Amino acid sequence: MVLSVKRHRVAIVILTVTPNPAVDLTWEVDRIEIGGTHRADTGRVRAGGKGLNVARVAHAQGFEVQALTTYGGATGDELRADLESSGVPHVLLPVSAATRRSVAWVDRSLGDTTIVNERGISPNREEWAQFVGAVYEQAASASVVVIAGSFPPGSPEGLLEAMLAAAGERPIIVDTSGDALLAAADAGVAVLKPNRAELAEATGIADPIEGARELLQRGAGLVLLSLGAEGMLAVTADGITRARLPQALAGNPTGAGDAAVAAACTLLDSGVWDTEAILRRATAWSAAAVLMPLAGEISPQHSRIEAELIVETLSTEKDAE
Repeated sequence: MVLSVKRHRVAIVILTVTPNPAVDLTWEVDRIEIGGTHRADTGRVRAGGKGLNVARVAHAQGFEVQALTTYGGATGDELRADLESSGVPHVLLPVSAATRRSVAWVDRSLGDTTIVNERGISPNREEWAQFVGAVYEQAASASVVVIAGSFPPGSPEGLLEAMLAAAGERPIIVDTSGDALLAAADAGVAVLKPNRAELAEATGIADPIEGARELLQRGAGLVLLSLGAEGMLAVTADGITRARLPQALAGNPTGAGDAAVAAACTLLDSGVWDTEAILRRATAWSAAAVLMPLAGEISPQHSRIEAELIVETLSTEKDAE
């Protein structure tokens, strides 16, 4: 049973599905010293998980969204309260297991972030069945479906495939890792968005372009490959394109990949399928997220950042280095 529903819509929306949400805790310190004691101002608490971050970004940019996820325990109550105050339309399904936490320490002096993510606890089979049913129900009003984030340890085999089937024939974007990334490619999803490490882990291929091509051969339409400070690749059957900034940005990269997914789904929602347009917006929004203190936000400078991008056609793995 759906216990909490916020602004349920029948209009066409971007549906984001987050199978393993988290309560994100963020602290900023002057400098992190391993083994040392640190003092910080009061940390910030936010409902998180990749799909929820995608929904936040798209919603803030004026797109109709619906965020679907679970919540449980005291941490789940925190997640629900934050979502309700955020104004992001959402559907929450109660589960018996407590919602996990994700902790980020932002080092001001170095301009980087250290993150510890709890793995999460899997809902039971009945709860997962209800969740898949909710994907089916909500996808009926969706222009694009995004399935983003990890799956808790112990999740049933075939769970992602069941979600993809529930999402139907509409465009689907998946941002996940491990075997689930391969399963999404095998299902022929429109867009996959791994980072370099996730791609190598899932495919066992060190060369990022060859790894992306493996996902294409399995059935994916477009692979958006995050390269961190080196920018982003768009790999399709027709070629390889890279977008990057002249100089890397310092900041908090926690939600950068989620902002890239938000960029892609907002363009697909608008009927734009041009690979370079998707790559440009995804790279710009990803960089704009680095400038913000919390995941799920992008800097108003994203248009300026997009104008500064260097976009080039590549042919080999060496070009991507």
